[in-house]
Amino acid sequence: MQGPDGAAKVTITEIAREAGVSVPTVSRVLNDRSDVSPTTRARVKDLLHQYGYQRRPAATRAPAALLDLVFNDLDSPWAVEIIRGVEEVAHDSDVGTVVSAIHGRAGAARQWMTNLRARASDGVILVTSALEPGLLEELRLLGVPLVVIDPAGAPATEAPTVGATNWAGGMAATEHLLALGHRRIGFIEGPSRLLCSRARLDGYRAALDAAGVPVTGELIVPGDFYHESGFTGCNRLLDLAEPPTAIFASSDQMALGAIEALRVRGLRVPDDMSVVGFDDLPEVRWSSPPLTTVRQPLSDMGKLAARTVLDLARSVEPASLRVELATALVVRSSTGAPRGH
Repeated sequence: MQGPDGAAKVTITEIAREAGVSVPTVSRVLNDRSDVSPTTRARVKDLLHQYGYQRRPAATRAPAALLDLVFNDLDSPWAVEIIRGVEEVAHDSDVGTVVSAIHGRAGAARQWMTNLRARASDGVILVTSALEPGLLEELRLLGVPLVVIDPAGAPATEAPTVGATNWAGGMAATEHLLALGHRRIGFIEGPSRLLCSRARLDGYRAALDAAGVPVTGELIVPGDFYHESGFTGCNRLLDLAEPPTAIFASSDQMALGAIEALRVRGLRVPDDMSVVGFDDLPEVRWSSPPLTTVRQPLSDMGKLAARTVLDLARSVEPASLRVELATALVVRSSTGAPRGH
């Protein structure tokens, strides 16, 4: 780094590296936030003074003009709901949106980063995906704000995250089935790499445990949030020596796949099997029968993420780095008491 008489301008990233802290920590010191220890605050302020850091006044900053919205995949109505929320906020703020899918491939992610540099995006919203550390560091070096929706794993940075109360939703769905009299409740998982998937499974287990119902490993089958895995998972559960009387699928698409598997076998919902989903996508109220599900506010999650990243682009710190929006059980016609109950 150069001193105050050097030609090069010192950046927040360089200050953070020398101080041994994160970029958001330096930003919090600059904004006089209280959530920084006195020792760290003093160290950062000394370095800012030593290198003559000059912060550009917020009032002179150009407004954000373009946001990047990045998914792992786009082949889901779930993604459409997120996009709808982001687009609403972006439109109201006269900001454009670039939507990309990186398909979990490093090459695709690097190509996206190349494109990002070329268009000078003002902020990135990353959805249920993970970027390799090198790309995250490059975002920091570019000074591009990042917000993560449903982080794939423990956030590798101090970027703000937006999610839903997945554990509470998983518990509510399972408690609903228990209250109807079900005791053998099958569960079709989402991808285990995702925190939201693991939280829904933990909520299912917690509800069973609270009701004194043993958690049976054979009743938990893998899935990937898509229809086919719901179809396959349901068939696995039906092939058990003692099949469940109800199925909780941790996405609506898997729940619809499970209902199709039941239909193929000549079984009726909810007479022969109750089914619960998770998401409350628009089409499930028109499924046959209309699906009982856990609503997560996908559009609202997109709106909050967009507002947060636009604030960051204008040097406005979020009130909280971790936000979970409430889920809610929506009871329709796909659940009922077990036969003979």
